[in-house]
Amino acid sequence: MHEGSWGISHTRVPTESRPGHVALIAGFYEDVSAVAKGWKENPVEFDSLINETRHTWCWGSPDILAMFAKGASGNHVFAHNYDAYSEDFGAQDATKLDTWVFDNVKEFFHAARNNQSLFSKLNEDKIVFFLHLLGIDTNGHAHRPSSREYLNNIKIVDEGLKEIVSTLKDFYGNDGKTAFIFTADHGMTDWGSHGAGHPLETCTPFVTWGAGIKYPQKVLAQKFDDTYLQEWKLENWKRQDVNQADVAPLMAALIGVPFPLNSVGTLPVDILNSTDLFKAESMFTNAVQILEQFKVKMALKKEATLPFLFTPFNSLSDSKQINILRKARSYIKQKKYDEAVSLCKELINLALKGLSYYHTYDRFFLAFNVVLGFVGWTSYASLLIIKSHCNLTRGVSKEVKKPSHLLSCSFIAVGVLLALFLLIQACPWTYYIYCLLPLPVWYAVLREFPVIQGLVTLLLTFPPSHFVGYLLLFILGVEVLVLSFFYRYMLTAGLIAFAGWPFITPLWTRAKSTSLSWIFFCLLLAVFPLMPVVGRKPNIFLVVGAGLLVLLLSLFVVTSVLKRKDSLVSEELVLHLLQMLSTVLSICVVYGTHNSLLKKQGLPLINQVVSWIILASSFVMPLLSPLILFDRLFSILVSSMSTYLLLSTGYEALFPLVLSCLMFVWIHMEQETLPQSVVFCKQKVSSIQFTYNTDITQFRDLYLDDIRRAFFLVFFLMTAFFGTGNIASINSFDLASVYCFLTVFSPYMMGALMMWKILIPFALVMCAFEAVQLTTQLSSKSLFLMVINISDIMALHFFFLIKDYGSWLDIGISISHYVIVMSMTIFLVFLNGLAQMLTTKKLKLCGRPKSHLT
Repeated sequence: MHEGSWGISHTRVPTESRPGHVALIAGFYEDVSAVAKGWKENPVEFDSLINETRHTWCWGSPDILAMFAKGASGNHVFAHNYDAYSEDFGAQDATKLDTWVFDNVKEFFHAARNNQSLFSKLNEDKIVFFLHLLGIDTNGHAHRPSSREYLNNIKIVDEGLKEIVSTLKDFYGNDGKTAFIFTADHGMTDWGSHGAGHPLETCTPFVTWGAGIKYPQKVLAQKFDDTYLQEWKLENWKRQDVNQADVAPLMAALIGVPFPLNSVGTLPVDILNSTDLFKAESMFTNAVQILEQFKVKMALKKEATLPFLFTPFNSLSDSKQINILRKARSYIKQKKYDEAVSLCKELINLALKGLSYYHTYDRFFLAFNVVLGFVGWTSYASLLIIKSHCNLTRGVSKEVKKPSHLLSCSFIAVGVLLALFLLIQACPWTYYIYCLLPLPVWYAVLREFPVIQGLVTLLLTFPPSHFVGYLLLFILGVEVLVLSFFYRYMLTAGLIAFAGWPFITPLWTRAKSTSLSWIFFCLLLAVFPLMPVVGRKPNIFLVVGAGLLVLLLSLFVVTSVLKRKDSLVSEELVLHLLQMLSTVLSICVVYGTHNSLLKKQGLPLINQVVSWIILASSFVMPLLSPLILFDRLFSILVSSMSTYLLLSTGYEALFPLVLSCLMFVWIHMEQETLPQSVVFCKQKVSSIQFTYNTDITQFRDLYLDDIRRAFFLVFFLMTAFFGTGNIASINSFDLASVYCFLTVFSPYMMGALMMWKILIPFALVMCAFEAVQLTTQLSSKSLFLMVINISDIMALHFFFLIKDYGSWLDIGISISHYVIVMSMTIFLVFLNGLAQMLTTKKLKLCGRPKSHLT
């Protein structure tokens, strides 16, 4: 209200520290590949405002300061940072991260008065002081933004800023030549997370005052979509919103240095308190700088494209560029500064659209090849399944081998022509993969022509109504899976539909008690997707409750083991008691750590040590249990749960338990569905053992039920994925989940622990699926191919749903969904290997030979 301008700085996803600071200081939105370096190093060196300054002094976190100091040319950036171990989410007081900065800045200016060399540097022009304040972010993660700690931290920052402004003014004798900008790299949700596109995360404060900044302006009314004006009672004070990348050119203009090389920000001239000539000249420079990026991008694309195939960006032709620049220069000479600024903004918008155009220039060509590859691979996988398990080629005459030579020669010729075409255009190596990969896939498909003929003949004999009915059912199932990515309640709908499965089959009459259990657990699991996302409301008592339920189940198993009379009872009993002890310790550690953090006493060392021991033992314990199907599965569940409890903050602790109960019932249900033709080789589930080679019956014919089994697996994997929130979203990453293991900020270690938490429900589903394959005597290879086919059909859906327009939230979501489903195939291979190891490997204790049941 008294000096300066204010507004909202609108950020882009991912709303994380590194990309936010790159946007603020370098003026461009960095590629998210930087996450692979933990946001700590520069995957690509870049120019920044700090690089353009004469001198820059920085104080704050080592993670942020290092990346700008490392990328700077010369020796003009001086970074002062605290130790990385100070970033402790469980520490007594995270405000010390901010008070450290304020204290060091004040000491620095005090010392400069007695240091002639430093004093002369500080009195030069084009210098920047960068104060990175991490305390509020740390307190927000640790205690939530509504907490007393968070609000107190804001108060400390306000008081600290007041002191810093006073210190600077005193040092420079109130010369009025210092500009101040106060903003944030990202926001935070009410439940203490950030990274996604919620307005609480993408809207950040922007306040600027001092040299070159306009004074507050009174207005009668102003219209914005949000309610900030009313909440802050600033309806009559002009609000100046900016994009986060616009801050870099603003800072460059204020101190008179070149705009950072790759900046895509537009200078917010309305904020400047300068002559109209300066505004017009600055906007002209801004337009030329962004136009140069467009011209470089166009030249690169033109060089790499055959002349007759190149389609330029018509909205900004060479002649139009020259005309706009000439007209803008003419306006400046005629002192029509507002017209010049308006024209420069138009040129910037066109240049940014052109940059996007050339960035996505080959989209249709590449998309066509991707779709071709998808369809070819799905067709080939389907033909492989049919060829292995259905005798379709009996009535089809064998083809002579000559056409196969013609076929291979044709594909080789097409491949050579494509490679030459890409070589002439100097395309990147990735283009060769996109274009040439569909060729061997389609060659493999066409080689199976007899199978295709047999399949067509078989389908023609099938009643059309049945065929259409099954096809529609399959499409509906896939659409439910796709929609579950957008609406979690679709999983609830699917689970309710699954609960009705026994009623439309003989299962209800054949196994009533099993069917009732199936219905109960399906409906119980259906509740989880309706619950709020994990992490918003921590409830340690639910975690303790889940642990007690695991103990209760373990007691039932222990009593059943005691009733048995065989040589392995004592060994099994010891193992069960050890696992129960592990669960008890998990409950104690979770409860103890929660209380310790509430009292601001940090993470107790004994709790940390016990947590890591439990995590390590959870990999070994299941391998000591017998290979009998349910014994091994139960051992995997209890070991996994002891770790999962340590990584839980609320109701999600119950999720793997309910999911596992449903998986146990599923195994029984699948055995009941086996057709009469294989009844003679059915075994009692209680006596089946896991063996390494589970594919002994790979030549059994497939039934329609096998497609349903594959669909069930994908659906249960999706439920594991979205059951307690969107685990792919950074928004669902709650740091409180890892506080039993560590509280000092460590992105790789914390990320690894969160990944293990995510993997546990998947591993439980895959282990159950291993059991389903064993009990139904089904080929794992064929079932795996069916699962891949379903995931590929889903991936094709998401490929067409990818957006590069609209809000950044929409764009980010569309890309992440596609990447998730594409990764599913590789992920399934890994999960399959993990499940096989957990179910089939056996460690021996004290040299005792492994016993076999007869």
